[in-house]
Amino acid sequence: MLDSHYFHYSDKSLNCDNVSLQELGSRFGTPLYVTSTKSLVESYHAFETAFSKLPHFTCYSVKANFNLSVIRTFADLGCGCDVNSGGELYRALQAGVAPDKIIFAGVGKKKEEIAYSLGAGVLMLKAESIPELQTIDRVAGELGKIADVALRINPNVTAETHPYITTGDSKEKFGIDEAELQEVFTLLGQLPNLRLVGLDMHIGSQIFDPEYYVAATVKLLALLKVSKTMGFAIQFLDIGGGFPVTYDPAKPATPIERFADKLVPMLLPSGVTVIFEPGRYLVASASVLLTKVLYKKRNHAGKEFFVVDAGMTELIRPALYQSHHEVQAVTRNGETIVADVVGPICESSDFFARQREIDAVDEGELLAVMSCGAYASVMSSNYNGRLRPAEVMVNGSEVTLVRKRETLEQLVQNELF
Repeated sequence: MLDSHYFHYSDKSLNCDNVSLQELGSRFGTPLYVTSTKSLVESYHAFETAFSKLPHFTCYSVKANFNLSVIRTFADLGCGCDVNSGGELYRALQAGVAPDKIIFAGVGKKKEEIAYSLGAGVLMLKAESIPELQTIDRVAGELGKIADVALRINPNVTAETHPYITTGDSKEKFGIDEAELQEVFTLLGQLPNLRLVGLDMHIGSQIFDPEYYVAATVKLLALLKVSKTMGFAIQFLDIGGGFPVTYDPAKPATPIERFADKLVPMLLPSGVTVIFEPGRYLVASASVLLTKVLYKKRNHAGKEFFVVDAGMTELIRPALYQSHHEVQAVTRNGETIVADVVGPICESSDFFARQREIDAVDEGELLAVMSCGAYASVMSSNYNGRLRPAEVMVNGSEVTLVRKRETLEQLVQNELF
């Protein structure tokens, strides 16, 4: 499915649930992120149902979309959080997530962040190197605490995805290499302020083939056996996230049930709780980016351009990953045109679509860039002095402003002459 059915046409007008996107654009201005609460809930329930036979704990990967209301929606459903910085931890706590439902990841944690997470009482910290283990031990000792840690293992599994979002290959910065594990297990016996409670992996994002998870899980289960023989009481196996979503209808995502069919029989005999960290899977299809057509332009070669008021500052994925996002007219007139949809930013990479057949719209009309719930607003920037957009959430007929549009004053509020 291209997008959640919560985004649908009614009388040629694109709606979110029971609300017209045209009305939202008129009321709140553009660019504007619009999120369906029901889509978030549906995605979470679909994930939980797929893995219901497995003792597990789901931690939403906050890096995908850290809006407080999005986090709160999942927290209210019983979901935990996976955070990668002190800022993401602060957001999760502000959104009402219980500290013991938060796991702290990240390859470069500062001492202050380690102390913050230990003081908050997070479930565990995921360590990615020997020096990091030593730093966590030292900080925990200074605080008079025992730090529960998990080892993030680099299983050296190269998944077929964009190279910028593969994380389980030995060439990448993430995790502890297999060759170091004996040294790490020995070191853990010498660090008095650490308690090893979990083993973790994450092989990347947008992984369409379940067999990559199978290969990595085989290695993780083998390490579980080794750790038990060495006397470690492992409580958690963390499989990570990376489950795919559909951006391009020509490349439909593998259903989550296919992953469950492979992983549940492998993990069930382990006798430990399995942690999953879905991010994109839960939020990608729940949001669209509304943008207004400022100008229609044709060059000397006859190439058509739609210049819109959103750009790579609101959605950087096409520029960064060459990713595909469907672009649809908010009000359809039945006509199409082959054109580039480009933004106002002073970069040639500032585009949403290249030579794409899209709905023909006039200047002043709205387009919806679909599947913008993950890695859109969270990666937005002030480049070119741009103001970050407002964000609204829709639940049936109810509309809630969940982030105000930035102001010019806020652009400079932290700067000093």
